[in-house]
Amino acid sequence: MPSKRTARIGALTVAAVCSTVSAVVLTTPAQADTVHIHDIQGTTRTSPLAGTKVTDVPGIVTGVRTYGSSKGFWFQDPTPDADPATSEGVFVFTSSAPKVAVGDSVTVTGTVSEYVPGGASTGNQSVTEVTKPTVTVVAGGNPVPAATVVDARSVPDDYAPAGDTAAGGSVNALTLQPATYALDYYESLEGMNVQVADTRVVTATDPYTELWVTVKPHEHATRRGGTVYGSYTSQNTGRIQIQSLGATADFPTANVGDKLTGTTAGPLDYNQFGGYTLVANQLGTLQKGGLERETTRKQSRGELAVATYNVENLDPGDGTFAAHASAIVNNLNSPDIVSLEEIQDNNGATDDGTVAADQTVQKLIDAIVAAGGPAYDWRSIDPVNDQDGGEPGGNIRQVFLFNPERVSFTDRAGGDSTTAVGVTKVHGKAQLTASPGRIDPANAAWKSSRKPLAGEFVFRGHTVFVIANHLNSKGGDQGLTAQYQPPARSSEVQRHAQATEVNAFVDEILKTQKNADVIALGDINDFEFSDTAKILEGDGELWSAIKSLPKSQRYTYDYQGNAQVLDQILVSPSIRKDCGLEYDSVHINSEFSDQISDHDPQVLRFRP
Repeated sequence: MPSKRTARIGALTVAAVCSTVSAVVLTTPAQADTVHIHDIQGTTRTSPLAGTKVTDVPGIVTGVRTYGSSKGFWFQDPTPDADPATSEGVFVFTSSAPKVAVGDSVTVTGTVSEYVPGGASTGNQSVTEVTKPTVTVVAGGNPVPAATVVDARSVPDDYAPAGDTAAGGSVNALTLQPATYALDYYESLEGMNVQVADTRVVTATDPYTELWVTVKPHEHATRRGGTVYGSYTSQNTGRIQIQSLGATADFPTANVGDKLTGTTAGPLDYNQFGGYTLVANQLGTLQKGGLERETTRKQSRGELAVATYNVENLDPGDGTFAAHASAIVNNLNSPDIVSLEEIQDNNGATDDGTVAADQTVQKLIDAIVAAGGPAYDWRSIDPVNDQDGGEPGGNIRQVFLFNPERVSFTDRAGGDSTTAVGVTKVHGKAQLTASPGRIDPANAAWKSSRKPLAGEFVFRGHTVFVIANHLNSKGGDQGLTAQYQPPARSSEVQRHAQATEVNAFVDEILKTQKNADVIALGDINDFEFSDTAKILEGDGELWSAIKSLPKSQRYTYDYQGNAQVLDQILVSPSIRKDCGLEYDSVHINSEFSDQISDHDPQVLRFRP
């Protein structure tokens, strides 16, 4: 997955550009003379009055947004109708800082429109808005309509209805069933004043001043306070994003497992960065849960410890080398082999043709030594400039670190950025034609993506084949709160092709030597239950070792309130069955607001 920071900056830029052009305006017959907010919202996701001018719609201002590309205010009818499917609140898009205050009684004249955050191509739901408004303040200082309580009892357990096949899978035209589906429930409250109370944080505060909580404390809970995303059909319906209408400095800096005690209340918005969001006028009090970073045990003399760690676009200009080194030495206990993903070239994102990363790697090795760790050696292959995706100019690649006091690398000439590594049989044993080498780098499966790095290692006389991967990211997939249900995962197409290539290469090794020890590891960018993982595993050529953990402990990444698996270590049958493997996902990043990478590293220990 692309860095959340990188992806978010790009998306914010797009949002600013699209704040007006992504409004969907539908032509409908003129409305009745007297229009209330529930008439605007209607009983589906799109307004029956979209494209229509409405006049003197009454309500009380519940929230004012004076920042960003979507300035405006929410107002709500204090006299609701009897239909639970119709929201009583709506957002008024003013484009400049609105001249109203919370508690103002107002009438609004303007055009009803449907705005799609991020643009229609995202597949996101739309937000019903009143645009080009004329606002009249009738009186100030009025009581704000009581906030609707959102809690475990009110949010349904079923996530979303199946989309209308005649509409390409869209749920937009379906009548809302707020007592049946969580997404329908949240949509029925769009624009209204809502509140949550005493909620647990399930995604830490990020650089964009937002966090995620759950109103369902027992829903797929991890022992460390998160919520596990365990299948496509087992959603976490209690997740909700929290932002604030107040000062950034006042927003709590929270880790997973912390709590927002008391009441958090404000309008319910919908945005492109996670869907339904409580934009708080009132924030609960942060109660720290005391979450600590994990440390895995040291491998014994006879155990080989192999790790994977995505260091998130590491380049020589970063200030995280000492922290990464400490994590490798102290939290991972200096594994014998470390597969690093997202090592950038020597000048990072500067796009001047530089592809070498020796300075980046050496700076990390030196930091590891300074932290009390071993003097690692390393192997990698420089990519062709700007051909492996990632941050433009960064030329990210996988790198093997290895402790020469514990393990040796078998160097075999011939591997470069464009030459495909093969497998031969020598004295009855499998052998790579080049070590290190890249798997079929000219194959279309690897277009604008990282090519797998294969190498031979020897530990206590035993050869171990290691394949370092960083598969195609999930960029472009529709979000879980998309208008299309189930959401489309377009990025899978390339990832499935890549998984097929990796599995075929492992199969070639095992056909050459049935009992070969093979490890394929790295940032797989997909879940352990996904088709990508199934393709990698094949007919038993590989097995994802994270499945040796209880389901509540299977996660390496925390995204929008879902603790999930993106990084994996897969092993061949000989390692799975005969080597006493032990697997550990070492949670040092994903659950923390002060993370140095958005991924947690993993360690596999076994006896070859």
